[in-house]
Amino acid sequence: MTDAPNMTAAEDQLEILFEARFPARADRLKLVRGSVRTAARMCGFTDAEAQNIVLAVDEACQNIIVHGYKEQADGEIVLSLRRTPDGLLVQLRDFAPPVDPTTVRPRALDDVRPGKLGSHFIREIMDSAEFRPSPDGIGNLLVMIKKTGTATW
Repeated sequence: MTDAPNMTAAEDQLEILFEARFPARADRLKLVRGSVRTAARMCGFTDAEAQNIVLAVDEACQNIIVHGYKEQADGEIVLSLRRTPDGLLVQLRDFAPPVDPTTVRPRALDDVRPGKLGSHFIREIMDSAEFRPSPDGIGNLLVMIKKTGTATW
């Protein structure tokens, strides 16, 4: 991959740290977590900050697997990690049915039970997370940015 879909001109010029296309399967996320952690450290994040970024990316991937592909083994995810002047840009693309971004909300935090907190973690950890139109109208494109020096929890 040499260019990521639907990037702004400035984003397209950012240094690519890592890009991968992998099956949308939970057992592949260990590879993703290691790559995200390494890229975050290369961008100047502390171990704790890198671990939070790993959590956000892992939650986003799990949401794609569970909600986008309904845990069907034939799905695919494309991950791009780019160094920004002050942090990291993460791009996740899938080819699942398009999601309505207005429906992506965490459950109420006072509703104590497991699950349904992925979008909460993503919003708390990352400085921005937005869905953008996919370049060919197929699937979903999530772009997340984390800047160095911005507190998380």
